Amino acid sequence: MMTASPSQVRQNYHQDSEAAINRQINLELYASYIYLSMSYNFDRDDVALKNFAKYFLHQSHEEREHAEKLMKLQNQRGGRIFLQDIKKPDLLSGKSYKGLMELGLGGEESLTW
Repeated sequence: MMTASPSQVRQNYHQDSEAAINRQINLELYASYIYLSMSYNFDRDDVALKNFAKYFLHQSHEEREHAEKLMKLQNQRGGRIFLQDIKKPDLLSGKSYKGLMELGLGGEESLTW
């Protein structure tokens, strides 16, 4: 693993804040990945729930935008960004479409601090 050199512009930015922002960035990217997976699951030719696919694709883009804004903040404050591996979403196997919707809508609650 590479170690990042300290920033020359870092000022009044506590390490705990930097770590919390990094955790949130990784949560946002994971949520984006899950929503993207759900979107294309709903878009399959044997499922064809186009509006659900569109909704979750929009959600995926929104979560990615959140992560990008947090990464920009991290750089502006002189923090360093540490991205984690994104775990494969194992949510599609054995779930009903109602279950997927509940999971997708409930997932937003876990992203808030």
